[in-house]
Amino acid sequence: MGYRDNPEAIRALVRPTEVHKDLFVSEEIFQLEMENLFANTWVYVGHASQIPNPGDFYTTTVGDQPVVMVRDTDGSIRVLHNRCPHKGVMVVSDLTGNAGRFLRCPYHAWSFKFDGSLLALPLKRGYNPEVFNECEAHEGMGKVRNVRDYRGFVFCRLNDEGPSFEEFFGESLSTLDNMVDRSPEGKLEVAGGVLRYMHDCNWKMLVDNQTDTCHPMVAHESSAGTAVKVWKEAPEGTPKPMAVELFAPFISPYEFFEGMGIRVWENGHGHTGVSDSIHAAYSDIPGYWDAMVEAYGEERAGQILGDVRHNTTYFPNIMVKGPIQTLRVFKPISAGKTLVESWTFRLVGAPDKLLERTVMYNRLINAPTSIVGHDDHEVYERAQHGLHSRGLDWVNVARLYEPGEEQRKNEVTNGTNEWQMRNQYRAWAHYMTASMSKVEAPLKETA
Repeated sequence: MGYRDNPEAIRALVRPTEVHKDLFVSEEIFQLEMENLFANTWVYVGHASQIPNPGDFYTTTVGDQPVVMVRDTDGSIRVLHNRCPHKGVMVVSDLTGNAGRFLRCPYHAWSFKFDGSLLALPLKRGYNPEVFNECEAHEGMGKVRNVRDYRGFVFCRLNDEGPSFEEFFGESLSTLDNMVDRSPEGKLEVAGGVLRYMHDCNWKMLVDNQTDTCHPMVAHESSAGTAVKVWKEAPEGTPKPMAVELFAPFISPYEFFEGMGIRVWENGHGHTGVSDSIHAAYSDIPGYWDAMVEAYGEERAGQILGDVRHNTTYFPNIMVKGPIQTLRVFKPISAGKTLVESWTFRLVGAPDKLLERTVMYNRLINAPTSIVGHDDHEVYERAQHGLHSRGLDWVNVARLYEPGEEQRKNEVTNGTNEWQMRNQYRAWAHYMTASMSKVEAPLKETA
């Protein structure tokens, strides 16, 4: 029995403290994720600063669907399926740029307004209007109707039916609020480029890892640990490099991570670093505090900068680090391959030294040429191979499980609890099956 059109079989893959290995190795499950999960949820598309002017575009994928985010002439942001309705050619092939006055297919020159509607086509007299108006093509490019620009972060939901943006994200939007509010002007812009790193593993391994606080002191001992060891052997009085400041917290003891805390939100969202985090003890940047106080007042500035969340996971596939202004997108390619994009942001109105620290963090931790990132890739790859073993069928996420937690919402727990991982997998089961049958019970758990 397969999984297609079988919601009960899919739900059975997620137990209270275990998930079946098919979530990671089954190509059938992967295809169903592309058709259902990534269509039923609100998925990150890009940032408004990437398309500041009318005609600016940015191409990406939502699951396996090619889309283009474009700035319309009225200033609004549109998300379109990147496919010509004529012969199916991708209308926009470049990653980013400006289309001019309209979008134009490179194959037969069909052209479209920025809202996706058909503008013109060559030799129009060759099409009988009565016949053509009955064709799907007369409506132009496929439009994603559910698009939301939240403080510059653009999300979409491919399916017409489903939870509203506010229902889906709820209180978790506070992480994006904090990241934007760290700018004295309340504004972010993409800066510093993007790092792309292909991983030989399932995309959910990366999502799972973002709130796995029992691995840093183990997996990163040889990288971050070595960097700290070399620094300790430096001559007395040697200035502490920024890189060491960024590396050192990765090898903090279990007790540190336990004390950090994890907040578990609904619908698979959550974050580490409630009361403390690896980003909490960075050196002050001259002029930044003064700029924040001038913008917000001392009390509010203290509240904003005192919120030092570590990794915020937005289900299904992004992670945000507000205090260091990075965002990672885990783009699924196949059951065993994931493209990771790591983006950095400038806090508009803040000293440039902050962007320097952000870019350095991204390069040292997330780049294909990084030090820390290779540790994670190594264990992901070993897991992807290991899960093909026929000796065991289940992945364990039982740490600190308490019966009944499924009914609890938006709570803070021990920083090494695997509750947030369980939360993600419960959300996975729900949104994988939400559009498979006409009647679905509402989601009433921390997922």
